[in-house]
Amino acid sequence: MLMLGVDAGGTSTRAVLTNASGACLGYGVGGRGNPISAGPERAADGVLEAVQGAVASAGCAVGDIAVITAAMAGQRASGAGADRLRDRLTAAGFTGQLAFESDLLATYFSGTAEEFGYAIVSGTGASVIRISGGRIDVASDGLGWLLGDRGSGFWIGRRIARAVVQDLDATGPETALTRGVLDHLGIPSEPTRGDGRSVMLERIVDALYARPPIELASLAPLAFATEGDPVAERILRRAGEHLADSLIAVLTGPGPLVAGGGVLSRPGAVRDAFMRRLGAAAAGLDLRPVVDGVIGAGVLALRAGGVPTTDETLATLTVTLARFR
Repeated sequence: MLMLGVDAGGTSTRAVLTNASGACLGYGVGGRGNPISAGPERAADGVLEAVQGAVASAGCAVGDIAVITAAMAGQRASGAGADRLRDRLTAAGFTGQLAFESDLLATYFSGTAEEFGYAIVSGTGASVIRISGGRIDVASDGLGWLLGDRGSGFWIGRRIARAVVQDLDATGPETALTRGVLDHLGIPSEPTRGDGRSVMLERIVDALYARPPIELASLAPLAFATEGDPVAERILRRAGEHLADSLIAVLTGPGPLVAGGGVLSRPGAVRDAFMRRLGAAAAGLDLRPVVDGVIGAGVLALRAGGVPTTDETLATLTVTLARFR
């Protein structure tokens, strides 16, 4: 029996095809697969592209798959996104079981097969979940860029933009982030005009307001690149504290802590502040950074197919998938 897990992200989609032993038989990559951010049509295209890539690399067909599990943010088994994906897969020859799961659950099972533990995602957005009995028991944050996502790439990027604007407006401290943001936006250094207004400030404001707010997340790497700068250090430290606070809200005991996304998974100021904020509670946590949720999506597909998953199953999938990356 063939099972396929899909890690459908806002930027790209990954699909892994496995047999009942957990061995990876094929792997494919597609475009944006989240219907919330990409829209139902484009998301279905991205998922189908990844699925077809996985079956092609395995030398089989979409119709040979018994179970497909799609892990994506905010997706339900009904609605325009789900219906459009079903239609696309059916047209491609799929007649098996289609299931939908949380991308956070896929992140968790990318790092552990244990039935109890925690997952924290800190990429463009930020969210924490506690897993009990292999299912999501409780969640914290994940409330989006306007109301939440504290400590996320967006949160960091927005603070960087504020700090640079205040630097150029002489209402905040000077920061090396200013040069980084100017270069990132392609804005040259220019003198202050005769009316006292900074040309660079006006151009930064115009450039940032012209973009969707969520694109502020693209500024986050600048803080990691200038960690010696006091302003950047303060932003990263506060991000780590926010992420720790979200975890503390769901923390009930020791267990694995699977970390996805580029903010917390890398060593440095954010992770250091995160661990300091956790204090003694960190001693009972086994931090396991993961690259993405595709391995966990494969595990979820196995579970949907009635295959028990163990540490050995996870190890098999991890090792065999690495050959396709």
